[in-house]
Amino acid sequence: MKILANDGIDPIGKKLLEDAGFEVDTNHIPQEELVTKLNNYDAITVRSATKVRQALIDACPNIKVIGRGGVGMDNIDVDYARSKGIAVINTPAASSLSVAELVFAHLLNGVRFLFDANRKMPVEGSTNFAGLKKAYAKGIELRGKTIGIVGFGRIGRETAKIALGLGMDVVFSDLYDGPASLELSLSGGVKVEVPVKQVGLQELFSVSDFISLHVPFTDKPVIGKEEFALLKDGVALVNASRGGVIDELALIEALDSGKVSFAALDVFDDEPTPRAGILQHAKISLTPHIGAATNEAQERIGEELANLIIQQLKK
Repeated sequence: MKILANDGIDPIGKKLLEDAGFEVDTNHIPQEELVTKLNNYDAITVRSATKVRQALIDACPNIKVIGRGGVGMDNIDVDYARSKGIAVINTPAASSLSVAELVFAHLLNGVRFLFDANRKMPVEGSTNFAGLKKAYAKGIELRGKTIGIVGFGRIGRETAKIALGLGMDVVFSDLYDGPASLELSLSGGVKVEVPVKQVGLQELFSVSDFISLHVPFTDKPVIGKEEFALLKDGVALVNASRGGVIDELALIEALDSGKVSFAALDVFDDEPTPRAGILQHAKISLTPHIGAATNEAQERIGEELANLIIQQLKK
């Protein structure tokens, strides 16, 4: 059997599949060519780049398994594929910690203006050192502040654990009932339960100093023009989930007005060509969709995905 890892797979995962007797092709096939070439394979693995929609599924009846390395599966017509008897699998836990750590890389970056300082120091550092020092002298600490987490699945909970470890208060909003506390592991193997609070989305908007989004994209932004009016003045936003969850044009207005102090984006409306107004804004910290892009996460994703595919294809 042949497997197309169209968006790549960690060498550990590739070896597991090959040791199980499968042929693994890691050569990327462009989206427009998949309709004619995918039927040469029995399974396909993707990340966020490749889309597996109904038309492609219909054109490739040989496909038995679609694997998504990562959490969200909004680039796959999951229900339709399953209605055709195709197994659709993903690895929701493997990248959670890496995404959560990136959220705090952005938050720590933002509260001390590092993203802007890194832009200006090479240009002005030798001629305006004192001016830059004064400009960036009003940073704040995260300890004692409230972070609101929208979506309290695996990534949301890992984000909350880091926040609690930094001494932040955590409120969260989710469609389902969540826990009243989370377990933190301390040095020496000591474990403690630390409280978190579930609230409605509007309350979260009104009390949060920082908001981190961990939800799939639906039919409208979670934070659009109307929602920006509900946010606490000076709030900071992080989106490491999906492009479109925050209305980017409304975000630019909120940053310009001072309603939002800074934003951090790992995902964008128009990937891989984000709008210039976002890329050039002085109050936005930017990364190119790298939430799960750590060596450790990729190893876990590759290993978990390979084992799930083996289970399905060996049935």
